[in-house]
Amino acid sequence: MKQHILPAIRLTIVTLIFFSGVYTLAVLGAAQVFPNHGKGEVIEQNGKRYYANIGQSFTDDKYFNSRPSAVGYNAAGSGGSNKGPSNEEYLGAVRARIDTFLVHNPGVKKADVPVELVTASGSGLDPDISEKAALVQVERIAKVRSLPVEKLQTLVKTHIQGPLLGMFGPAKVNVLKLNLALDQLK
Repeated sequence: MKQHILPAIRLTIVTLIFFSGVYTLAVLGAAQVFPNHGKGEVIEQNGKRYYANIGQSFTDDKYFNSRPSAVGYNAAGSGGSNKGPSNEEYLGAVRARIDTFLVHNPGVKKADVPVELVTASGSGLDPDISEKAALVQVERIAKVRSLPVEKLQTLVKTHIQGPLLGMFGPAKVNVLKLNLALDQLK
């Protein structure tokens, strides 16, 4: 037993030093290469501070809607609902979101409602939606704001972020940035 205890203790000490010191410093060093040095993206507009990397609630008809959150957009308690597609409570919540979306977007067919507008992400804090999810909301916003549909479509197109390095992940639209740009339109 003695021959196993000492190597286990040494391995524990080496692992502790590596993961609490060396690895932490390596991640911190790598973060310095990226924009904002790993501190997230803070946007200041009209005297308010917004965090572009955290999903936020937009439910007013004059804004693009965000992806629903299972945690009420509380960044301190990130997480999903952990309810599967066979859970009746979950299905009821999704149906209610679909019905609400269709009431606010009467020109959209049920089959055309993008899934990310009625289901929460795994973290509950997803700040992005797809191009399709943004474009399906354009008519509602154009009507409420008395803006031409084409102008809003162009705004959405200018806010599409391509996949990472052109190949990793889908194209996406940051809802906060899009809505802040929407408020700047005349």
